[in-house]
Amino acid sequence: MDKVRGKVRLNDDAEIVRTVREGLRERGGYCPCRREMNEDTKCICREFREQLDDPEFEGYCHCMLYYKERPANKSQAPK
Repeated sequence: MDKVRGKVRLNDDAEIVRTVREGLRERGGYCPCRREMNEDTKCICREFREQLDDPEFEGYCHCMLYYKERPANKSQAPK
């Protein structure tokens, strides 16, 4: 992930990752946490893609599979 968007990583909880990935396989790549199956709910879902573009957002996607960290602010880096 580029520095503007920040870093995206998998959830540290292996059980959540396993469960969500199993649900994604069963639903053909669509979010297992949502009823709708359309392009907005195809992983990585539209909601999280929009959050990725928000430099102020830090947190999990809806399913908690991915976590986005805020980009480092160079002006706040230790000297």
